[in-house]
Amino acid sequence: MLRDPGAAEEITQEVFLSVWQNARTFDPSRGSFAAWVMSLAHHKAVDRLRRLRVRRTEAADETTPDAVDVVEEVVRLLESERVRTALKTLPPGQREVIVLAYYGGLTQREIAQRLGIPLGTVKTRTRDGLLRLRTILSAGGEEP
Repeated sequence: MLRDPGAAEEITQEVFLSVWQNARTFDPSRGSFAAWVMSLAHHKAVDRLRRLRVRRTEAADETTPDAVDVVEEVVRLLESERVRTALKTLPPGQREVIVLAYYGGLTQREIAQRLGIPLGTVKTRTRDGLLRLRTILSAGGEEP
């Protein structure tokens, strides 16, 4: 989740400390000990990611418009437009799951529930759509 071994080690230490300090709060009727520890780890990792996101947002707010590199912004906008154009070439089912995942921030399970389709179908459409996008984008925007 964190994509940083150092941060993962810190979270692991925090989890073990929390287990040590809060062992009496564990309730076996609510689930296994392993599930309890894993949920602690998950919550601590998510908290860390949220803190990092807030810091990045605050740092971005502090930059002045003059500090924005115009060339980088233009390149980013052009790439965004290429991706949007490539998305339009996908079959509707593939496009829908990719848009919900990447622009909507939904998990594959959430997409399956929202669209009322099996999870396996969402996974297949996502994989096929991403492969097709890669082919289109690597061919310079022209569908082969």
